[in-house]
Formats: sequence, C-alpha cells, structure tokens
Amino acid sequence: MKKQIKLPVALGLFTMIFAVMFTSLVYIKVEPHIPLLACLILLGAVGVAFGAQWKTIEKGIFNGIIAGLQPIMILLTVGLVIASWMLSGTVPTLLFYGMDIIQPEWFAVSALIITVIVSSFTGSSFTTVGTVGVALMGIGHVLGVNPALAAGAIVSGACFGDKMSPLSDSTNFAPGVVGVNMFEHIRHMMWTTVPAFILTAIAFFVLGGSGGNANLQEIKEIQSVLSSEFPIHLVTLISPIVVLVLAFRKLPIIPILLAGVTVSIIVGFFLVPDLTLQKVINTMQNGLQTQTGNETVDTIVNKGGLMSMMWSISLVLIALGLGGVIQALGMFDLLFGAVKNTTQKASKLIATTLASSVGINLLAGEMYLSILLPGQALKDAYIKSGVPLKNLSRTVEDGGTLVNPLVPWSVSGAFFASTLGVSVIEYIPFALFLWLSPMFTLLLAYTGWSIGQKKTGSLENDHTAA
Repeated sequence: MKKQIKLPVALGLFTMIFAVMFTSLVYIKVEPHIPLLACLILLGAVGVAFGAQWKTIEKGIFNGIIAGLQPIMILLTVGLVIASWMLSGTVPTLLFYGMDIIQPEWFAVSALIITVIVSSFTGSSFTTVGTVGVALMGIGHVLGVNPALAAGAIVSGACFGDKMSPLSDSTNFAPGVVGVNMFEHIRHMMWTTVPAFILTAIAFFVLGGSGGNANLQEIKEIQSVLSSEFPIHLVTLISPIVVLVLAFRKLPIIPILLAGVTVSIIVGFFLVPDLTLQKVINTMQNGLQTQTGNETVDTIVNKGGLMSMMWSISLVLIALGLGGVIQALGMFDLLFGAVKNTTQKASKLIATTLASSVGINLLAGEMYLSILLPGQALKDAYIKSGVPLKNLSRTVEDGGTLVNPLVPWSVSGAFFASTLGVSVIEYIPFALFLWLSPMFTLLLAYTGWSIGQKKTGSLENDHTAA
C-alpha cells in the first residue's frame, strides 16, 4: 500500500460496517448477505484508494475464506446428519418420546440441561445444535413454546460445552495460542462460567415455557402421525450414540458426523419400508420432503440436506472475505498496536482484550480469528504488566467462543439461525449464558477477583507450560 491506513480511519470504517449491518438487520429487516457484501466492496474500494493493489485485496479475500473452510465443511456435514436422522426416524423417535417426558413449564431448563450434557460429551456446539437441538425445537414447537426462548436455551447449553469441554476445539485452541495448560484454563474459566450458568438456569426456570400450553389431543395426534409415517424405535438412536462415543474418544468432528450419517442410512434401509437409494441421495441433497397430512409434523421433519446449509455458507463466505480484507489492509494490527507493548492495569488490559475479541467477531464473523489475533498480539502486554496469562486465555474464550453466535453474519450465528429456524436477533435476548459470561469477565477484571496481577519485575511465573 502506498499510504498506510491510520487508526482513526480504521475505527471509522469499523463503525461504519457495524452501523450498516445493525441498520439493515434491525430497522430495514433484510437478510445480512447483501449489506455485508456492500461493506466488503466499500472496504476494497477504500483499500484501492490508499494504494492497495487488487491482488492484495483478492489475496485477503481468499486467505479469509481458506481460514474458514473447516467450519464450512462441518456445516455441510451437519446438513447431511439432519437429513439422515429425519429419514431414518432418529429425530421423529426423539420427538415421540420427548413429548411425553418434557413438560412446557420445564422446557427451557430441560433444553438447557440436555444440550449442556450433549455438548460436554461432544465438545461441539454445531453437533449439538444440528442434532438434539433440532429435535428440541420440534418438541418446543408442539408444546407451544416461544421459538426464540427455545433457541436461546439450546444455544446457551450447546455453547457451554464448546467453552468448557476438554473435547472442544476452542477449549484447546485458546490456551494453546496463549501458552497456558488446558486444564488450568478450564479451572480459571469456572469463575465466569459458574455464575453465568446459575443465573441462566434460574432465568429459564422462571421463564419456563414462556406461555407454552400443550394441547393433549394435538400431542396424541402428532404422535400418531409420527408412528404411522416413521419408524419409532430405539434402534434409530444407534446413530446418535455412535456420534457421542466417537466424540468422547476425541476423533475429528467431520469423520464422526459422517459415521453418524452412514450408520443412520444403514438403519434406515432396515426400518424404513420401500427405501430406495434414489430417495436417500435426494434426501441428502435437498433434505426430507414428505407430506404427512399434518402441517405441524411437516414443518418439523422437512429439514436438512446439503442445500439447507447454502444460506449459511454463502453468508459465511462473504463474512470471511470481509475479515480477510480487513486483515490484509493491516487494520486489525492497528487495534492492538497502541497497547501490546505497554504496561497496563489488569482491568484495562482485560477490557481491551474482550473488546478486541468482540470487535473481530463483529467484523470478521470468525471465532478462531477472534481468539487467535488478540491472544497473539496482547500476550506480551500481559507478561509486561504481570497479569497471569490464564486471564488472557479466559477472556478470548469468553469474547470469542461465546460472542460469535450472537453475531448474525458469523459462522456460528448463521448456522444456528438456519438450523433452528430462528434469527440471531430473535434469540439474542434469551441466549443468556453467552452474554452473561463476558459480563462476569469484566466484573472480575475491575474487582480484581481471580486475576492475580503481579508487580512488574516479578513475572517469571506468568507462563504455565501447556
């Protein structure tokens, strides 16, 4: 670039991008793809105006997309899982028995606890939302539960495991970037996780089903349709059990999901009458497409397939491209340049870290980038200031992993919205755990609890070998 972008210009561009997206989603109420693409085009034009070559901007777009190929592959695979679990009767079986067990007044707490358990065993919010989350949304729909409340409870529980489980990529990634032992990282996160989870559980206990009122006759009718149209059998649960077992054995997530798809299809050939290879392939492509004669059942089960993920993937591609251009123009570096080599109070340093992770989530929509960049850029500042690095790893986890699903154009936000059928803007007020944890991060920073800042010059114990 012939002219370097200065910090005030970068902050102005960041503010503009956020203003465009907020206005488009909240006031104009349009889907985020085109507004985000417009921001990408405008940012590219600004880069050219500052002397950047098109090859630089193009390379930034490609690099941003490449960094997000793994979550995109996961999105595609989850689409296959949902389709196969609908076809083979896995989700209908969960619906059938779930409607007998879960009561409307306990739905929110039940959904929270179930998803916490599943996400802790799998270490993946995507797997949890794309499997048991779909079934819970169906149960909530039948019980008359507010869809936004149901989605908020599911997302909160799913992200609990993504943050706390030793099997989670982000739980390994955050301390790995910073240089902290993973189990020390998990123990330190308890300071923000436990109070946030307790408050979330209390709130969901009070909210119950948010006005949900089950009609016993309607439930019996839906169960009758499910039993006549799908195999309602415990054998259909073999696939989710396989997924849980393989996840617990720490296998890579994509092979785990593909194994679940394979087992589900095999079960389907044994249990589903007249199932053909053509129907399997069409369902994997376009999702289940059946007419049961019951509108509620059709709304619940006609989901999944590769094509159902394309809305999310197209949005994620644009967001990743935008983040790549921001990085290529050196704008992220400007955010950290003012603080990374200076001594700071723990409160200011942690607040800066949290703001950086949240800001990168808002601009790039990529969780790993929101952990990686602040983790790398601010590590020296923590060492220089005598703030134990476990505070850095905890902060980027709270501001990265948990904030990502609250951004409509992020990888997690786009996936959760399309999979659960509830927009991010709608479920944000009910995704209590996701924004309470960062609030406790700030509270601890400014009270000094659990921080343990040392006097500068006595920093030899700041590093804990991973």
